[in-house]
Amino acid sequence: MAEAGSPFALGTFAAGNEEFPGLVVGDRTLNLSHVPGLPGSVSSIVENWDAVLPRLEELAADSERADWLLLRDLAVRAPLRPRQIVQAGANYRTHVVDLAVKHAELGPERTEERVRAETAEMMDRRAAEGTPYLFLGLPGAVAGPYDDVVLPGYSEQHDWELELAAVIGRRTFRVDRDSAAQHVAGYTIVNDLTTRDLAFRRDMPEIGTDWLRAKNAPGFLPTGPWLVPSTLVDPGELRLRLELNDAVMQDESTADMIFDVAALVSAASQVVELLPGDLVLTGSPAGNGLHHGRLLRSGDVVTATITGLGTQRTRCVGEEA
Repeated sequence: MAEAGSPFALGTFAAGNEEFPGLVVGDRTLNLSHVPGLPGSVSSIVENWDAVLPRLEELAADSERADWLLLRDLAVRAPLRPRQIVQAGANYRTHVVDLAVKHAELGPERTEERVRAETAEMMDRRAAEGTPYLFLGLPGAVAGPYDDVVLPGYSEQHDWELELAAVIGRRTFRVDRDSAAQHVAGYTIVNDLTTRDLAFRRDMPEIGTDWLRAKNAPGFLPTGPWLVPSTLVDPGELRLRLELNDAVMQDESTADMIFDVAALVSAASQVVELLPGDLVLTGSPAGNGLHHGRLLRSGDVVTATITGLGTQRTRCVGEEA
């Protein structure tokens, strides 16, 4: 069982028939449902984030309590169940440049170097003047950080996309970029699995993307293991690393994002009233399976880590006929 990579974090655990919120410090957790005055779930804690955070800090500093539990003795669930999930696409410079080169018609007048330079210039304009590309995911796709992922039998083109997710900590509607970060309670890890051949409607190309079919199969959003408070995280300087069967596939810094967390939260809030516990996904860096020419198969093990947020490990299982 992975330890928390920050001074403390929150998780949801199961022991027998009991599921409970836990305060995670190192390789131990404190059952918060036994602490008087605290809500009984991570979702409820996030609903009362501003009031509860000081108490969590006090508890994390009290290492002398006798009722800490060892993580290795517990099952780890997704840290919380969001009501809404907002996702960002095409939000990492290197990823977008690689895609532009992959789909460009190269020649003597249009070299790879020229395509890369033009795409980089376009992204600079977009970051300065444009808006993020956002769409919605479904809560039913959320799974635990160590759960098996069933690969649906209707396709053989399932892919990985490691992402940083911001967890909203208060009702957020039409906030500006300067104040948006104050609405983030914490951060967690997600792997936004995608079925590539369903991402675009070939029968109706004028309609464009079909993220419902491509991204929302049960278990297609492994989440966690922990929710780490935003006070302990610099979202602009985190390393995302994904391994497939111990081979590194993604390894990038959040510094490569076109729109930072505050910009994404602000943009989403212009249309949607974000609620405590909602997730705002920040996009995936370069290195997905389509880039490597290697998509997910039954038996694959995906290990995903983000600096200070822990590690999730999921095994892929083919769907039974």
